[in-house]
Amino acid sequence: MKKKNNIFLILFVLSTFSFAQTKVVLLGTGTPNPDPEHSGGSVAIIVGSTPYIVDFGPGLVRQAAKMSPRYGGKIEALSTKKLKHAFLTHLHSDHTVGFPDLLLTPWVMGRNEPLEVYGPEGTKKLTDNILEAYDADIKYRLYGLEPANNQGWRVNTHEFIEDGLIYQDSLVKVEAFKVVHGSWPNAFGFRFTTPDKTIVISGDTRPCENIQKYSEGADILIHEVYSYSKWKTKNEFWRKYHAANHTSTYELGEMATKIKPDKIVLYHMLLWGASEQELLNEISEKYKGDVIVGRDLMVIE
Repeated sequence: MKKKNNIFLILFVLSTFSFAQTKVVLLGTGTPNPDPEHSGGSVAIIVGSTPYIVDFGPGLVRQAAKMSPRYGGKIEALSTKKLKHAFLTHLHSDHTVGFPDLLLTPWVMGRNEPLEVYGPEGTKKLTDNILEAYDADIKYRLYGLEPANNQGWRVNTHEFIEDGLIYQDSLVKVEAFKVVHGSWPNAFGFRFTTPDKTIVISGDTRPCENIQKYSEGADILIHEVYSYSKWKTKNEFWRKYHAANHTSTYELGEMATKIKPDKIVLYHMLLWGASEQELLNEISEKYKGDVIVGRDLMVIE
């Protein structure tokens, strides 16, 4: 009897660990530039069978669908109707153009509960205006020939204005922290703590104290970057602009030397003609750790 109990305990622990395993899927690694090889900025953090979406760049729903079994992928958690939790770093258009798609398409595909959205001040206004803009579509789907359920189009919007815990469930704890993105008043990064991983997403930012503070102990740091060597070829106006809004390869390397994450994943990359290898070479002048150039639909565990 004791042997059977031990076997049951082992199986339970293994199944729990399997369920809790965390992976990151880069749905889009792009910038405002309409590069066909890089979809709009969006990251999925998947804990067991639950996805948490960060930022809503153009194409995110189709990128997620591509990874789901319905369209030949292997990640059931990214089935469209399962997209129920979403987090927004800031309101720049390249991070929000996919928001109407995230609101409506999962509903059309069967999501039968409101989308939970967490974002900085202004997120509710954005959400309400999108729903108003699509009012005719929503009404037709509700009362026309289809008809759709009356819950999945709805949104519960949760705004935050300062650093701290913004969401927690049995799988994940999410902390928001302010970053410095030019003169943007409410730009944030996120720290996700799961049973087996700590993941930090920078959002759009220049180097700042909060990135170092909240990245301490991170297993994965997902960080934006621009090529320092190509930045030097820009005129004075654009050099000043990018230095105030974003992080160069050298600056990221210097920060990483202090933070020492297990691995860095690059996204929102401004290459300006630099190769991926040149980007890595520049960072390696300051930092000798593990750095991965993010690509659309890359899975990191």
